[in-house]
Amino acid sequence: MGLMTDISATPASTVSPFDPDDVTWVRVSTRLATARLILAGIWLGVPLVASSVLAAVFDEPWLWIVAVALLALSLWTGVVVGRQVRAIGYAERDDDLLIRKGLLFCTLVVVPYGRMQLVDVTAGPLARRLGIASVQLHTASPGTDATIEGLVPSEASRLRDRLASRGEARLAGL
Repeated sequence: MGLMTDISATPASTVSPFDPDDVTWVRVSTRLATARLILAGIWLGVPLVASSVLAAVFDEPWLWIVAVALLALSLWTGVVVGRQVRAIGYAERDDDLLIRKGLLFCTLVVVPYGRMQLVDVTAGPLARRLGIASVQLHTASPGTDATIEGLVPSEASRLRDRLASRGEARLAGL
């Protein structure tokens, strides 16, 4: 019994593997939601307009069903994307970096600084236009690579430099 911890004595509201008590989360920029909505608008908007025009021209009921389904999916995407972006966060601790994502399917990635091999900062054309960037962490195991999207470029550069220096310091001790 000495090694086992009785979790039944702890209130259920404080026992969450996705929200440790001693962590202050840093949120990503809300411009990430704008980028995701623009991409969703392109991927869903073009088929929505095409199916609406075809439904109006050919007066086929199934084309209207497709148009209404695409409209419903577009509205749902508009509601969900903002909440998804607000759920993304990261926290720097003494020995590791925590990355949290997801609403329905939550993910918490813990990346020890000593396992980091490479830290990339990337930004595509849309991200550069919106003033955001992504930081990607490469580790010794491909399964533990992690990405933080939606960072302001100055924060992405600061985080890259800080993580790289912490990773080098931890590797030097090996």
